[in-house]
Amino acid sequence: LKELEQMKEDGSINRYTKKEILKMDKELFKLERNLGGIKNMDELPGAVFVVDPKREKIAVREAKKLGIPVIAIADSNCDPDEIDFIIPGNDDAIRAIRLICSKVADAAIEGHALAEQRLREEDALRKEKEAAASEAVEVEVPEFIEGEEGGPEIIVLPKTEKLEAKEEKEDQGPSIDVPVE
Repeated sequence: LKELEQMKEDGSINRYTKKEILKMDKELFKLERNLGGIKNMDELPGAVFVVDPKREKIAVREAKKLGIPVIAIADSNCDPDEIDFIIPGNDDAIRAIRLICSKVADAAIEGHALAEQRLREEDALRKEKEAAASEAVEVEVPEFIEGEEGGPEIIVLPKTEKLEAKEEKEDQGPSIDVPVE
């Protein structure tokens, strides 16, 4: 679709014959009609909303294959096993479809706005942490007096009885347990 549109825009389609151009125009029209809505999609959608899963079973099956959750308006003639999130309702009445679709669209817009707000808050918090970490903290380092050794003080702890018994066992070599009758 994008390739044919590009050819039409830059005029490279004119190097073909009239018959081929007409064939490409028909194909472009068909592709635009069927795939125009997803032409600029760069990644898979987070969910698929279907009004009549019985009529749109190909879309439901394809979403299942790709692991995309399916949200659908389903009435008594639909198979609910194929749908992840079911909205019970009449999927044949135009008024019911319009009402449910408007509510779902409003919820999606609200969720998108909340996600953007959360991202902005996280970004601001991250910037504050980076600013706090980048501030230089001055610490006075004491100078060492001549004759004293520098560095940390080392404390030697005495061995415990369990550790000594373990070391003795390792010194004796591997032991073999033989059952005695």
